[in-house]
Parts: sequence; C-alpha cells; structure tokens
Amino acid sequence: QVQLVESGGGSVQAGGSLRLSCTASPYSSNCMAWFRQAPGEKREGVAVIHTPDGRTDYAYSVRGRVTISHDNAESTIYLQVNNLQPEDTAMYYCAADAFGPGDYGPVECILNQDLFDFWGQGTQVTVSS
Repeated sequence: QVQLVESGGGSVQAGGSLRLSCTASPYSSNCMAWFRQAPGEKREGVAVIHTPDGRTDYAYSVRGRVTISHDNAESTIYLQVNNLQPEDTAMYYCAADAFGPGDYGPVECILNQDLFDFWGQGTQVTVSS
C-alpha cells in the first residue's frame, strides 16, 4: 500500500506559476503521474514519470508549460506548472502504480488512469484571469 500526499496548490493569477508536490510512503512507485479534474469534467492526465529512469510524458495540452520530476531521496514527485491559465483550474491528483523499487514493471508507464492503483486526496489549483 502506497500513501500519497499532495501539496502546493493555491490561487494564482493568469501567467503565474506553481509547483505541486506529492510525497509517497513508504516509497516511490515505478510509475507516478499527475492527473487533474475540473468541475463537471472528466479526470485527465497531465504528466507521468517512470521513476527508475526518469522518462516522462505529457498531455498535449500542457506541453511546454509543465515539467514533472522526481526526487528519489524524498520519495517525492513534483509538477512545475508555468504560465497558468484559467483553464488550468482543477483539483490536481497524484497517482502511483503498484510496482516499487526492485520490481520488474510496469510494462508501460503512460497517462492511462486505469494503470494506477493509488491516488492522493488532491490539491486545488485556481487560476483567475
């Protein structure tokens, strides 16, 4: 069982930046990601990272503005979001799969929420124009 705790959300004006954090315990999973869900909308993937080798992928809608990273020592992933826009307003969730250090998996690490077994409670990001 992996527990995820997000932080770093807040209210910002358009053009601002935020860095979201997600700390995993007892360890980082091999595949971790950020998803977001706006009111009345489906949850969508934002960014994903394969923590053993640092490979990343991003949703097309945020490429160029978002960076996902991992600090192995802190068992924490980060999401740096720049040039925030009102359409970025959402609850941001951290997700992790069930493969941990030393496991030979997952087969793929992509922005498919069905692949993730553990979810955080979310951190709210609100962007005003």
